[in-house]
Amino acid sequence: MMGVTFFEDRNFQGRSYDCMGDCGDFSSYMSRCHSCRVESGCWMMYDNPNYMGNQYFFRKGDYADYMSMFGMSNCIRSCRMIPMHRGSYRMRIHERENFMGQMHEMMDDCDNCMDRYRMPHCQSCHVMDGHWLMYEQPQYRGRMWHFRPGEYRSFSNMGGMRFMSMRRIMDSWY
Repeated sequence: MMGVTFFEDRNFQGRSYDCMGDCGDFSSYMSRCHSCRVESGCWMMYDNPNYMGNQYFFRKGDYADYMSMFGMSNCIRSCRMIPMHRGSYRMRIHERENFMGQMHEMMDDCDNCMDRYRMPHCQSCHVMDGHWLMYEQPQYRGRMWHFRPGEYRSFSNMGGMRFMSMRRIMDSWY
């Protein structure tokens, strides 16, 4: 089986639902979800339907009680598969909204924007190549957000998050 199997209860118990791709709302398949088994790929999981709310990154593995593992207060309600990317990674980060302020081009992971670039935080970005995870705190901690190729002029619609570390979602994670 490719994809993810979601279970109603912890420790892979209760009814299950096999998911092979993006799913905007699990409620028609199961009333709750407390564990999952990722058979392949990398996934972003969301604690609200329609890919809204807090985001959580999952890769291949067993998650018998993911809520306590990640400190989640709500169950997973929707998910997206992250496409595999081969090739270079490139992103421009900007200190302020609308690509203003300091700008730095990145091609690898950064565990602390302040230490590396003397940039207190990042409020807009342009992802040219690859898929990236950005975190609100240094050292890849705190809430995270998945960025696919595109322009992101303002993070204010993301709860005003200001990102301080970022890493590439690599093929080796699959």
